[in-house]
Amino acid sequence: MKYKFNEEQKEEIKAARRSSRDKQIEKRLEVPELHCNGVGQKEIAEKTGYHRSHVCNLIKLYFEKGLQAVAETHYGGNRRNISSDEETGVLEQFGQKVEEGQILDIREIENAYQEKVDHRIGNAQIYRVLDRHGWSQIILRSRRPKKASDEVIETSRKLNDK
Repeated sequence: MKYKFNEEQKEEIKAARRSSRDKQIEKRLEVPELHCNGVGQKEIAEKTGYHRSHVCNLIKLYFEKGLQAVAETHYGGNRRNISSDEETGVLEQFGQKVEEGQILDIREIENAYQEKVDHRIGNAQIYRVLDRHGWSQIILRSRRPKKASDEVIETSRKLNDK
């Protein structure tokens, strides 16, 4: 064992594991706890389901950065290309057009957004941006989908006129 745990560290890990309500964090804390009890990395990997290299990395992370590095959630919620304020700036270009009631094509917004982020993005990203900023999607149809044909309408008028 390259890393040796002292009694204080053992108690710290045990207390953090007991107080954690997040199962993923508890599972990550199980790795250093098992390691300080003398269990080998291979057995820890089998017991936790982690790969052996991940077990090594978690133990190393504990000794280099402390308990907080192992016991915190590492994933934030903002995986956006640009900040919310910058998104608002891109959408403001089209706000006037929308207020006037003109039809706005998603490709126009997509092109402006791509210029801002300097790489290609998909339509789904644009729809998420619009949803975040409270814009609704209204799709215009060329005709009513269940509208009867002109012949049926004319025949119906003739029958009702009698």
